[in-house]
Amino acid sequence: MNDMNYKCMNPFEFTLPTKVIFGPGCVSQLAEEIQNVGGRKPLVITDPGIRKAGIDRIVTDLLDKAGVEYSLFDGVEANPKDVNAEAGAKAARAASADFLIAVGGGSPIDCAKAVGVLLAHDAEFIKPYEGKTAATLPNPPLITIPTTSGTGSELTFSSVITDTKNHYKMTVKSPYTAATTALCDPKLTVSVPPAFTAATGVDALTHSIEGFTATCSEPIGDAAALYSIELIAKSLVRAFKDGSDLEARSNMLMASMLGGISFSHSDVASVHCIAEALGSMYDLPHGTCNAIFLPFVMEYNMDYCIDRYARVAEAMGLPFDSNEEGAAKAVEYVKQLTVDVELPTFASLNPDPKDFRTLAEMAYNNGSNGSNPRPMEIADYEALLDNVYKAGI
Repeated sequence: MNDMNYKCMNPFEFTLPTKVIFGPGCVSQLAEEIQNVGGRKPLVITDPGIRKAGIDRIVTDLLDKAGVEYSLFDGVEANPKDVNAEAGAKAARAASADFLIAVGGGSPIDCAKAVGVLLAHDAEFIKPYEGKTAATLPNPPLITIPTTSGTGSELTFSSVITDTKNHYKMTVKSPYTAATTALCDPKLTVSVPPAFTAATGVDALTHSIEGFTATCSEPIGDAAALYSIELIAKSLVRAFKDGSDLEARSNMLMASMLGGISFSHSDVASVHCIAEALGSMYDLPHGTCNAIFLPFVMEYNMDYCIDRYARVAEAMGLPFDSNEEGAAKAVEYVKQLTVDVELPTFASLNPDPKDFRTLAEMAYNNGSNGSNPRPMEIADYEALLDNVYKAGI
C-alpha cells in the first residue's frame, strides 16, 4: 500500500469501563450486582425529589429483601455542590460504607462520583480534584440507577460539581470515577412529569448533537450520537405526551445513555458553556438551560458544520436534496421540537440582562468552548444571550 495516498482518520482512544444492564425490571438484579462488585455495606445517594416520589424505596426494599445493611444520604441539591459531595463522603465514612449506590438523575450520580473520589483519596475537599488528571486512584465500586433520560451520567466518567466559593461549575474527570455497573430500568422513568421529560430529553439531544459536532469528535462516539438522535426523534414527543408509553421511555433512556457515550468520548460545546454559566450564577436546571439554547447555538454554528448537521437531519428522518438544505432542516426541527414539548423561554427564567456580560465571560472561559465547531468570543456569547432573551419576551 502506498502510504502517501492513504489518509487515516484522526487517532483516538475509547474507554467504557461500566457494565450496562438495560431493560424493564432490570433493577431487580441489584442484589446480584452487589455480589458481583464485592460490596458489603452501601451508602445509597439520592435527592429529596426522588425520596418524595418514593423511587428510593424501590431500591431500599430490594436491599432489605436481600439482607443488605445500608445507609442513605439524600443531601444532594440540583446542580450538585462541593459541600454536598463532602457531606456525602462524611456520611459514607460514618457508616463504614465500602461501596456506593446512586439513585436518581445526573445530580445524585455526579455527586456519588465525587464522593467516591474523596473516599478513594482519603480527602475532605473535592476542589483539588478538578480537571482530568487529579483523580489518580480507583473509586470504591459504584452502582448507578438512573431515573431520568437526560444526562447519561450513569455511563460517563466525569462529575460536574458547583464550586460554591468561586461560583462556577467544575469538572472532575477520570475513568476511575465511572460506575462499576449501571442498572438502566425504563420503568423507573415512567413517573417523570412531562415538563421534566421534555427538558431532560432535549438535554440528551444536546449531548448527542454537541458530541457529534465537537471539534474533537471520534467515530465510536459519532455512531452512538446518531442512533441517539434517531431514537429521540422517534420517541421524545411520545414520552412527553404519554409517560406510560414504555417503548418511548425505553428509547429515551437508551438515547440518553448513547448521548452520554458520545459526549464523554468527544466533548460538549457552547450550549453547555452557556448552561453551566447559568447554573453557576442562578442555580437553574442544567437540562432546561441546555434545551433552551440548543436550537439557537445550532443556528449560530450551522455554516461551520453543514455536512454534520445534514447527517443529524438524516438521523431525524428528514428528507432533503442537499447538505445545506439538510442542515437548515435539522435546525428548524430542533426549534419546532422545543415548541412541541413546551419548553420555557429563556426570559421566563428571569435572568438579569445586566449579568449577560459576566455570563458570556464564564461561558468563554469554560473548558469546552474550544470544542464548538464555530469559534465563539465573549461578544458572541453576550449577543447570543441577548438575542435569545429578547426572542422570549
